[in-house]
Amino acid sequence: MSAAAMTPLVRIKDLSIALPRGADRPFAVETLSLTLNAGEIVCVVGESGSGKSMTASALMGLLPPSLPVRSGRIMLGERDIVRLTEDELRAIRGPEIGMIFQEPMTALNPLRTAGDQIAEMFRAHTDLPRAEIEARALKLLDEVGIPEPASAYRAYPHELSGGQRQRVMIAMALALEPKILIADEPTTALDVTIQAQILELIRDIQRRTGMAVLFITHDFGVVAEIADRVMVMQHGKVVESGSAEAVLHAPQHPYTKALIAAVPSLMPPPPRALPDQTIATVRELSKTYRTGGGWFGRKQRVTYAVKSASISLPSQATLGIVGESGSGKSTLARCIVRLLDPDSGAIELGGVDFGGLAGEALRRQRHLVQMVFQDPYASLNPRRSVGDLVTQGLIARGTKRTAAMARAKELFTLVGLDPAATDRLPHEFSGGQRQRIGLARALALEPKVLVADEAVSALDVSVQAQVLKLLVELRDKLSLSMIFITHDLRVAAQICDRIAIMQRGEVVEHGVTADIFAAPQHPYTQKLLSAVPGRAN
Repeated sequence: MSAAAMTPLVRIKDLSIALPRGADRPFAVETLSLTLNAGEIVCVVGESGSGKSMTASALMGLLPPSLPVRSGRIMLGERDIVRLTEDELRAIRGPEIGMIFQEPMTALNPLRTAGDQIAEMFRAHTDLPRAEIEARALKLLDEVGIPEPASAYRAYPHELSGGQRQRVMIAMALALEPKILIADEPTTALDVTIQAQILELIRDIQRRTGMAVLFITHDFGVVAEIADRVMVMQHGKVVESGSAEAVLHAPQHPYTKALIAAVPSLMPPPPRALPDQTIATVRELSKTYRTGGGWFGRKQRVTYAVKSASISLPSQATLGIVGESGSGKSTLARCIVRLLDPDSGAIELGGVDFGGLAGEALRRQRHLVQMVFQDPYASLNPRRSVGDLVTQGLIARGTKRTAAMARAKELFTLVGLDPAATDRLPHEFSGGQRQRIGLARALALEPKVLVADEAVSALDVSVQAQVLKLLVELRDKLSLSMIFITHDLRVAAQICDRIAIMQRGEVVEHGVTADIFAAPQHPYTQKLLSAVPGRAN
C-alpha cells in the first residue's frame, strides 16, 4: 500500500457507547480505538450484539439518543463527529461517508421508486441536470448487477427481490463516490455471483478514488476475499486485530478461533442413507407476476418467476434450493406452502393433492407444511408475546389455550430457549433467538415438511452453526423433511442431502449434493461454485 493510501481518514480513540440501564452490560462499545486509512478495507467481525454495527452507526452520527457516546472521539480529518450538529452531519453523509445498511426494506422509502431514491443523492448534493442524474442512476443500477436497469429504475421496493433491494442500497451509498464507505453486512442477502460483483465493484471504486471501507460481516469467506485488516469484537470490546493474513491463519484469541472454526466447509459430507420414499413432489410448476398497467398508462411488467419447475423431496431428507436473487426459489417455496397460488403445475404432499386444495379443505391441511422466514423480526408481530405467537396456530385448530401454552413451553425447550420467556416480546430477543422462536412456531402444528427460506443468512457464523445443528437435530428427532432455501453454498453443502439449482425461474440441475459439488454439470452451477468467496479457505 502506497504512502498516500496510508493517509488516515478516520481516527477513533477510546470510544465508549453506553447502553440503557438494565442492559446485560454497561457499554455497547467500550474503549474502542481504530484508524481507517485511505485505500484499505478493514473488516469488523463478531457475534450479534458485539457492538460492530453500533461502531458503524457512531461513525455515521446515527446513534439514537438512548445510546449516547460516553467518552472518546471519532475524528474525520480535524472534525470530531461526536460533536457535530445534525446539519453538519447531514452535509458529510453521502459526499464524505456513505453507508450500506443491512436491511434494505426498512432503509428504502416504500412510496418512491428505486431510481428516484438513487437520484435523490445527486439532487441533494450536486447541481447536475435531470437527464444526467437519471443516466448516472441507471449506470449505477447496471454496475451493481441489477438486470434490466431501466425497469428497476421505475420499480418500487416491494416489486424488487430482497437481493435487488440490497443492490439499490449499494448504488445509493456509492453514488457520490464517498471517501469512506461503511458497509454493514452488505452482501448478506446476495447470492455468490452478485456478491463477487459487489466486492469487485467496491475494490474498483477504491482503486480509483482511494476510498476507505469499514466492512462489517459475519462471512469469513468475504473477509478472506477482501480484507486488508481485521478487527474482532466480542461484548463491545476489540479482542483481536491485525492483518487479514495473521488473523485468518494464525488467530490468537480463543473467540477468534471459535468463530473461524464455525465457518461451514464447502466440502459436503458423504451422502446419508435415506428411506426409499418421497414425501413431496412438484411437477411442472409455473408462476407469473404482472405489475403496472392500468388507467395511468404505466407499462405492464411481466415476470416469469417460476417456469415449469419440477423437484422431489425424499422423506426425512433436506432439499436445498439455490440460485441467484430473483431466480424464483422463494416464489417456488411460497407456492409449495400455498402462500401463493401457482398458475399451473401440481404439488403432492404426503399423498395429498396439496396444490389442488382450496377453501376449508386447504385450511385443514395447511399444517402439513410450515415455513420459517428469512427475517424473523419482520415475521413476528412486535405487539404480541412470543408465547401467543407460537400458540396462534394451535388455538386456531381447537387446542385450549392452557394446553397450547404448555405445548409452546415444550417447543421452547426443544429449540433451546428458556420456557419461562414465553411472555416476552420479540424485540427482547437476539436475532438467533428470534429465529428459534420462528422454528418453534412452525413446529407447533407438527408439519411433515418444514420450509426454511434463508433461515440463517442474517446470522453470524457461530449462531448460524448453532441453528444449523438444531435444524439437523430436529429433522432427525421429529422425522421431518425440509426444503432449505439458501444462497450460501457452504451452508447448502453441510445441511442438504439433495440440491436443486435455479436460474431465471427454471431448475437447471437437481441431484445428490455431494455429486453436484464434486462434478457440477450445468455451466451456471459451475459459475456459482467458482464464485464462492474465500473458497480456498
